[in-house]
This record gives sequence, C-alpha cells and structure tokens, in this order.
Amino acid sequence: MFAYIGSRTTKERKALGEGITVYRREKAVWEKIQTLSCGPNPSYLCLNEKQDRLYAVHGDYSEVTAFQVGKEGHLTELNSVSTYGTNPVHLVVSPNGQSLYVANLETGSLTQLALEQDGSLGQVRQVLFVSGEPGHGYISHPHQVCLHPDGKWLLVPCQGRDHGVGKVEVYAIDPQDNHLKEAFVWTARKGAEPRHVAIHPNGKWVYLVNEKDSTAIFFHFDETTGTLEPRQMVTTLPDDYFGPGWASGIVMGTEGKAVYVSNRTHDSVTVLAIDPETGRLSFRQNLPTEGKQPRFLDLEPGEKRLVAANELTHTLTVFQIQEDGTLEREEKQINAGSPVCVVWKE
Repeated sequence: MFAYIGSRTTKERKALGEGITVYRREKAVWEKIQTLSCGPNPSYLCLNEKQDRLYAVHGDYSEVTAFQVGKEGHLTELNSVSTYGTNPVHLVVSPNGQSLYVANLETGSLTQLALEQDGSLGQVRQVLFVSGEPGHGYISHPHQVCLHPDGKWLLVPCQGRDHGVGKVEVYAIDPQDNHLKEAFVWTARKGAEPRHVAIHPNGKWVYLVNEKDSTAIFFHFDETTGTLEPRQMVTTLPDDYFGPGWASGIVMGTEGKAVYVSNRTHDSVTVLAIDPETGRLSFRQNLPTEGKQPRFLDLEPGEKRLVAANELTHTLTVFQIQEDGTLEREEKQINAGSPVCVVWKE
C-alpha cells in the first residue's frame, strides 16, 4: 500500500514540509519513493473511489490541485484551479465522482468544482456561504466536508469563531448536478467550535469533535430528513487533566467499534468505545503521541494501525490497534516535514 502525506511548507507556518511525500508501506517498513513540490501548503488530501486521482488543497491560499496516481504510487500533477475562497481546509469527491467539494475556512464558503473525465479539475459549479451571526454578513468557518454513507447528505462542521455560529450544517446533495441545499442546522454551545465528524457504518450514528472545549458529541442521524439529535457529550481528555486542550481529528473503523480523537496541546490520542446497542461513547484509553500537535490521524487499510501526524515535531506516530480497539504505540516514528494529513492507496 501507499501513504500520501500532506504538509505545511511556508515560512509563515514555520514549516519544514517540502510538498506531498509518498511512502510505500509494507508490513512495518516505510520506504519513501517520492517528494513532490506542488505549490504552498498542500495540506489536506483525498482520493477518488478508483484511487487513481488525488486532490490537495493549498492551506492559507485559494487553490486546489489534481494529480494522477500511477500504479507504483507516484504522483503526476494534472492542474490547479481557484476555489474562489481563502484557506481551503478540507475536500471530498462527490458520490457520483463528478464533482469535488471544498471547505474554505477563512471566507466561510463551500465550493463545488467539476471533475473532468480525465480526473482534472474543471469549472466552479457552485459557491455557498455559510452564514454567521444574523444581520451582519458574518460567516461561520466550515472546517470539513463529510459525505454520509448513503451519498445523499453532506455534513459540514463549522467552527463559528468570533462572529460566526458554531454548528453542523447538513446539506442535501442533488443527484443530478451535485448542488447542495441546506436541510438542517444543529447549533453548538458557544465557544465549542465544531471541527470534524465521523459517521458510523450504520448511517444512523454521527460523532462530532469540538476543538476548543475538547468534547465529542454522539448524535442520532435521521437518514430520511437529514436531522441530527444530540444524545451524549463526553470529554476527549483524561478526567484528571485540567490543562488546555485543542481537539482536532476524529476517525472510526468500518466495524464501528470505537472512535479515535487527536488532542493537540495535550499531544495525545483518545479511544472512545462505542456501545454496539446504543451508540453511546465510553472513555477507554488516552495515549501520548510522543510528538507535538497531532493535527490529523487516520486508519490504514485493513485497520490494524492508526497513524497520527505530529505537525510541530515532524513525525508520524504509528499505533497498533488491538482486538478490543485499544492502541499500542510502536516505538519507531516516521520522519515527515510538518505533516498534517495522511491518506492511503491499496
């Protein structure tokens, strides 16, 4: 399998990244096969369903770039286009593979870009602004675009920040043109700053991580109406820790046994077990990443390992996933300049 690592590259970020780094991964061996310089901050990445095209946003800027993925894992740049927004932070390919959705944090917008037959990026099809406080023209800083498994809904956690509204927007996806239409809005408590969600394989349970108050919320999702009903809120930090927290990523395996949350500042990963009958969360484990600011984490294919990207210490920490979903940290870390995202090709 191959691991693609997005990074920060700019002086403003005090970064050491050189672009997108490609590793060939076999058992416990990581072999670097390519480092591709492709513009500033090629941070968050996604693959299409066939895994023959990769897309990268350029954090702090206004572009997204498409790449061809070769059989041996190497990337070849296809083209770059504007997102018509500032600081794109997340992206995902539409269910029918004909569009790319991008969340632009700084300008509070969602952009839908056409995907051409060769996988390159086409024209802008839609730009939606995510509203903030009423009457002022403020925006709410969307931080993720997450597809529901049934392909009918797009969930968008929004941080809110100073003049926005912390919330999760649910958009219905038009199956013909992929246009988005607001279907439901859930509003968070002030200052929580919703960041990312993970959706259970059953499609009915949604888990949200809030950045600033370091909490995870369990929702019931109505697949007919797109509504979210909160059922439970838990901390992502140990109950004997009273310092600052800064929650970031949240991921879940295909069996839906647990969610894994990365905590910046605390520099750790937390395991929250999922009750298979009710969907409720229970705190199982918290482990240090032995690196600073684990901004992102992901499960490798096969889901036997979890990888956390430590942005400030330029390493990847690898955890082995045990039968009960808990983690055991591997001793060796992988070097990577200012890593902020990892995606996998089998």
